Amino acid sequence: MIFEGIYLNGEINGKGKEYNNNGNLIFEGEYLNGKKSGKGREYNNNGNLIFEGIYLNGKKMDGKLKEYNDDGNLIFEREYLKGEINRKGKEYNYNGNLIFKGEYLIGEKNGKGKEYNYNGNLIFKGEYLNGIRNGEGKEYYDDGKLKFEGKYLNGKKWDGKGYNKNGDIDFEIKDGNGKGKEYFDNGELKYEGKYRNGEKNGKVKEYYYYYKHLKFEGEYLNGIKNGKGKEFNLVGEVEFEGEYSNGKRWNGKSRHYNLAGEFNCEIRYLNGKKGKILKEYYNNGNLQYEGEYLDILRNGKGKNILIKVN
Repeated sequence: MIFEGIYLNGEINGKGKEYNNNGNLIFEGEYLNGKKSGKGREYNNNGNLIFEGIYLNGKKMDGKLKEYNDDGNLIFEREYLKGEINRKGKEYNYNGNLIFKGEYLIGEKNGKGKEYNYNGNLIFKGEYLNGIRNGEGKEYYDDGKLKFEGKYLNGKKWDGKGYNKNGDIDFEIKDGNGKGKEYFDNGELKYEGKYRNGEKNGKVKEYYYYYKHLKFEGEYLNGIKNGKGKEFNLVGEVEFEGEYSNGKRWNGKSRHYNLAGEFNCEIRYLNGKKGKILKEYYNNGNLQYEGEYLDILRNGKGKNILIKVN
């Protein structure tokens, strides 16, 4: 570290500058007894301004804080008040696009704020508590149409109504309980089923974002898969059918496909573990292997069936 300034009794006092070992300026401002005190500016190693404001005994007190990613794009812009990140601030994604602006308290979103998608469109405005949605709020589709309005509790929709792209009410919830449909930002159906205590509960259906067909159909308990269900792959074929426990495949059978979409193996689950009897197939549909597996590796008894060459 290299210092430049006025010294008094061996310490920097008054205006000064600091440089890193490469000779790049990293601070310019006022010192008192060797510590940053008064007005000052800090820079990162790329020369970007990261803080401008007031210091006291070497600590940031009041001013604007900025953070950048490795590419030099701005990702955070917040304010300091009395030595803490407070008041209004802004957040940016990796490409430097604004994704949030609003109020903070001790480094967390607290109070009113707005969220934006990667295209800069408003997708939520409302209230936050300790970093999550809490209180009155509204969600919007990418095209600005209203998606949900009501109250949130601990990040969950609690009281309110949801709308499809045509403006029709498709979802209602009261005290965390309700039934209806939810949609992706592009207006395609995302979910249909029941809620209890703000979580998915009971029989539900979930859909893929682009492919407009089922992704999952089965039972939920307190927001995670529990009970009987089916998972579907991107082309609509059943990938797993059986029972779930705490969101994990528990007992049942999964079917796997190669990159060409051809079925090539079958795995059985027992008590949450992959193994037992498994079958693999050649691309032409002929059986290749049948036997025992442990964690998708052949372990135990088995039979490998080779293709006959004439």
